[in-house]
Amino acid sequence: MDIRRKRLAYRANYRGFKEADLILGGFAKAYVETLTDDELTMFEDLLSAKDHDIYEWISGKQPVPSQYDTPLFARLQAFKPLA
Repeated sequence: MDIRRKRLAYRANYRGFKEADLILGGFAKAYVETLTDDELTMFEDLLSAKDHDIYEWISGKQPVPSQYDTPLFARLQAFKPLA
């Protein structure tokens, strides 16, 4: 795995908010090696947002801001992590 993908997988797994760790880390583990460069950029952008905001968007409690409302985010919302 290249450095960019390793860095993203690490950032997704160690967020400091357990629910975000499970969802984002699980998603990264399942898909980071197959994401395109554009999708990697979208994922990087998403990881710059606050954990609680991301969780609210994924759970549908808050609307997803247009900058994060991407096909990648739709895949993330549909992702079901193994607990």
